[in-house]
Amino acid sequence: MIGAAAVGAIALNGRTWAAPSPLEVLRGGASDQGFAQAQSVRTFEFPQDQGPHPEFRNEWWYFTGHLRARDGERFGFELTFFRVALAAPKLEASEIAAGMSASHWRARQIYVAHFAITDIAHRTFHSTQREARDALGLSGARAEPFRVWLGGWSVGGDPGNWTLQAGDCAYGLHLQLHSFGAPVLNGDRGLSIKSDEPGAASYYYSVPRIAVEGSLVRGACSAEDAARAVDAARTLEVTGEAWLDREWGSGSLGARQAGWDWFGLQLEDGSAVMFYALRDASGARDAHSAGTWVDGHGAAHPLTSHDVTIEVLDHWVSGARVRYPSRWRLRIPSLDLDVTAAPVLANQELETTPRYWEGDVDVSGTRNGKAISGEGYVELVGYAAQ
Repeated sequence: MIGAAAVGAIALNGRTWAAPSPLEVLRGGASDQGFAQAQSVRTFEFPQDQGPHPEFRNEWWYFTGHLRARDGERFGFELTFFRVALAAPKLEASEIAAGMSASHWRARQIYVAHFAITDIAHRTFHSTQREARDALGLSGARAEPFRVWLGGWSVGGDPGNWTLQAGDCAYGLHLQLHSFGAPVLNGDRGLSIKSDEPGAASYYYSVPRIAVEGSLVRGACSAEDAARAVDAARTLEVTGEAWLDREWGSGSLGARQAGWDWFGLQLEDGSAVMFYALRDASGARDAHSAGTWVDGHGAAHPLTSHDVTIEVLDHWVSGARVRYPSRWRLRIPSLDLDVTAAPVLANQELETTPRYWEGDVDVSGTRNGKAISGEGYVELVGYAAQ
């Protein structure tokens, strides 16, 4: 994921702070604001790099996954935590030294979270958003013991064994996550360069295979809904597999880049594909588009833009009149991989800030001339007006 969070104008630290658009948050050029930059290859350290990196302007913990109940029902889920800094640590310290109030309500950053469930049997997609300042325990993140939280939504625990929980009156999710395999470093040993412009890069790793088990509650938000629902407030025991994307930086896009299509595909042979296609304002693919192929043994192999061909096979128009691609053919000739990714539901548009499409997809095709299938998630950002 490249990240898609922002919020509107809110009152913070005694003044009104108007969040920029998500694409502007990700532009390069934050060095003059005192933030650190992703400029060179670094050594990743765990569990420290599971936690926050406050010297950078923004970062995210991005979970997507696929769940199955005992009766065979299928669900997709997304839970994402975004951290957006209001001021770099050095600037914050200078303000306090100048005599500005250090109130307990004072915040240097905000957290935003998106939660979504794709209920395939009920042909329903539900999404919601929360945001809070990092004050008075309302939201935050730490590395040891690992935890990221926003109100009652959280993920954390011992290394490789986490508890994830989120929900509202429509759906509730409580999962145990067990990662297997080392984190995969994307780009050049974890340095993901999105543009030739200074600062347009991030540090980026993925955990593409996480076993999950727990419960999903399908609820009802009102008495009227409950009367209509056949199985309102029903708790389902679920198992499945998830994907984690971790990324942080102070500007991950170039000035001409207008959005992206991100693919995270888990194939039945144990391999996985991550690829992001960056787009300019005309819709053309940027040459810095890239990805990673993870083979069945967990070894990572970088993919360039030239390695991957993507053909859009269909489109879907949302109720907000946003036209999204909606079915794709991906080909990677060097791997003899030719697959189609098809949404399990056309409508998986999050009516959040910003509005974007993030959806569960089924994958089918061939590898080395033999049939192969899988599941995945696709994220489409920049199609709606920001």
